[in-house]
Amino acid sequence: MTPPSALLPGTASVPFAHSLGVHGDRTAFITADGSVTYRELAARVDATARRLGRERRLILLCGANTVDALVVHLAALAAGHPVLLVPGANPEALQSLIEAYDPDVVAHPDGGRWVLDERRPVSAHSLHPDLALLLSTSGSTGSPKLVRLSHENLQSNAESIAQYLDIRDTDRAATTLPPHYCYGLSVIHSHLLSGAGLILTDLSVADTCFWELFRTGRGTTFAGVPYTFDLLDRVGFASMELPHLRYVTQAGGRLTPDRVRRYAALGRAAGWELFVMYGQTEATARMAYLPPALAETHPEAAGIAVPGGSFRLHPLADWPEEDTGELVYAGPNVMLGYAHTPQDLALGRTTAELHTGDIARLTADGLYEIVGRRSRFVKILGLRIDPAQVEAMLARHGVTALCAGDDEVLAVAATGTHASDAPRIRRLVTEACGLPARAVRVAVLPDLPRLVTGKPDYQAVRERCRPAAGSAGCEGAASEEGVSRAGPGRGADPEDLRTLYAAILDKPLAEVTRDSSFVSLGGDSLSYVEMSLHLEERLGHLPADWHTTPLRDLRPPERGLPSHRRALETGVALRAMAIFCIVGSHIHVFGIKGGAHLLLALAGFNFARFHLTGAERRERIRRIGTSIARIAVPSMAWIGLMLLLNDDYTLANLALLDSVLGPEDSKTGMQFWFVEALVYILVAAVAVLSVPAVDRAERRFPYALPLVIAAVGLLTRYDLLGLPDRTRIPDAITVFWLFALGWAAAKATTARRRLVVTAAAVATVPGFFPGDPGREAIVIAAFTLLVWVPTLPGRERVNQLAGLLATSSLYIYLTHWQIFPLVEGFSRHLAFLASLVFGVAYAAAANRLMRTLRWPRRGGA
Repeated sequence: MTPPSALLPGTASVPFAHSLGVHGDRTAFITADGSVTYRELAARVDATARRLGRERRLILLCGANTVDALVVHLAALAAGHPVLLVPGANPEALQSLIEAYDPDVVAHPDGGRWVLDERRPVSAHSLHPDLALLLSTSGSTGSPKLVRLSHENLQSNAESIAQYLDIRDTDRAATTLPPHYCYGLSVIHSHLLSGAGLILTDLSVADTCFWELFRTGRGTTFAGVPYTFDLLDRVGFASMELPHLRYVTQAGGRLTPDRVRRYAALGRAAGWELFVMYGQTEATARMAYLPPALAETHPEAAGIAVPGGSFRLHPLADWPEEDTGELVYAGPNVMLGYAHTPQDLALGRTTAELHTGDIARLTADGLYEIVGRRSRFVKILGLRIDPAQVEAMLARHGVTALCAGDDEVLAVAATGTHASDAPRIRRLVTEACGLPARAVRVAVLPDLPRLVTGKPDYQAVRERCRPAAGSAGCEGAASEEGVSRAGPGRGADPEDLRTLYAAILDKPLAEVTRDSSFVSLGGDSLSYVEMSLHLEERLGHLPADWHTTPLRDLRPPERGLPSHRRALETGVALRAMAIFCIVGSHIHVFGIKGGAHLLLALAGFNFARFHLTGAERRERIRRIGTSIARIAVPSMAWIGLMLLLNDDYTLANLALLDSVLGPEDSKTGMQFWFVEALVYILVAAVAVLSVPAVDRAERRFPYALPLVIAAVGLLTRYDLLGLPDRTRIPDAITVFWLFALGWAAAKATTARRRLVVTAAAVATVPGFFPGDPGREAIVIAAFTLLVWVPTLPGRERVNQLAGLLATSSLYIYLTHWQIFPLVEGFSRHLAFLASLVFGVAYAAAANRLMRTLRWPRRGGA
């Protein structure tokens, strides 16, 4: 890389940023789209540094865990340009800082690319030679009070962290935190300094796709704030198989001692270590860490100073206890000082040591323990919040309020507004601070609480915002009424979407967070239909991969579609078409065959999407088992009822064993062959995936494994094993290759893989239905559509009808055999309509009954 002096003579820079090329062809970044080596990264950083020019300028950068954003960041550090790193997802905070500091260059995303908005060729500011980075002191609220960090601060902090964590060039860390947050940025810096890899992602740990990427990228570590560990508990982290995990770090707020002890023990049993850490932005990132060996015995401690740093306790009159005082830190990572205006960017060092504002004591074991705080700043779920800045933000929106908080909740008392404005106030605060709604409580009061001196009574604010049991302020379970209350076009707000998800998935509202996705909440293929229709109605479009997208990222398009234009999931449309064709063909209204076999491929497609997630093996097996029950139990219940009313069926039908035990000459016995085949295939899938080695193979080769299974299925599809005639063996034996092809289609993430899956269908479906090429053509065409076209154009009413048919497909299939003979003699077309309507009504009644009994309410595959 070009030496920094050649770009900016006499200017200091950050050594690790301009020495990236020394790591050669080692992997620097891993993304969902591929990887970038250090050699490639260094070349891009060098090119961008040249683009930034020879004159030092203040560069405002919208932070993001993407290659493009980090290239700009590293180029600026390498060439000596000061960087003002801001939250890219908060337009208000971004605009606030642009107005306050008037940057010379603004680097931001524009559509699918990153642009450098060069506002002037020479800086309008006096920039101190040591100034390297500016970070906000209060998370994402856009406070103009900034921490001024030097090149030495960044380098020494990265070296210190790399030393005590023993970061190796073989490590790969996932970016679980945003880069504008000093903790998240320290992960990036320390690993790049060490020649280690970074798995770049904005996915939440609650998203199964995060864990798929983590395993594929051979992740060895990730960082978490206290809220991260809430999510880890929710997704079954304790049972996950993460063969390369070496250690987990925690900072950003106090983790309860019980949880520290529990996760330390979990790591000891699984072979990884837990590092509990303590830091502040003013110390670049880290000041103390707790050695992993002490986590179980001293879980309440912040630990010891990081290498190169030291602590002392400043005595306080109101804290007379021995060995207790305000914690003061000194070290090469202590900031230069604060900036309040652009004029402060010319200042050198104004801070020699850092008064943390935390009250600490020194234990007999030589460990520091935090016992209290002096300032109003609060850390909630890892985010440092300045209540005064929140009050100022609300004032700009016409809301007079007082804010107070603790380690868990931010309380907001507002006046001069109507009680119905509380959701709007909560929304403003959550968007400004990046907090989930459950961490913000709002009370609308006639008057703000005051002390007798006239000063704000913040203790009263906390008390007034504490919800009473059963009050609206408490988070509880959402009802299905929440689905109907929000009409079209509403519900685009994450809070309204939380209500929608909770209602459709039958989840307590408290379990549905902004980081939740449809898949992480256990959604399946039939609830997928209902959810996709409601979501498309609210957002005005259906985003790609919405089922794995966190709620916080589901937004309407900038220009909404006209109200009559809608899109319909291809899988939903095909399921509706398949059941429509099955029933119509059985009644001889028309002769469009192939629907049942298409449904088998769709079942495999949905099996892969909703069951083969990042959940641990036992959870996967439990979910698949539940899906089998959701198919088998309603089927057996209906067949059992028919068994009492007529003699068309046998006990073999009731047990779903007709294809194994039933009489060969029965004309009605094989009417439920599709249900039997699907249940058998799913049972076989449970058996295979219960084997740990197979489970590991599926996670490592999610696309290759179903192709291998499909290839094995061709042995029976082409009868290469000398099997009996197809009429004498269960259909599942000869059709499971279709299920496996659908499975592979769901995991085909590239055009090349989709071509292979399509070619496999085109090559193997012909000949399966001798003398019926039209049937084969329908299956191939529909399968190709499923592979290549995610959504189809639709209209609201058409989508609703398709959704009804797709959601009720199992019940329509079960009941139409008994319904259409009752009406067929009068009119085939009326019999056709009656079969569909009865199946939809029966599905609604069955779901309501299952909901009442708390039975899992949706069909799985």
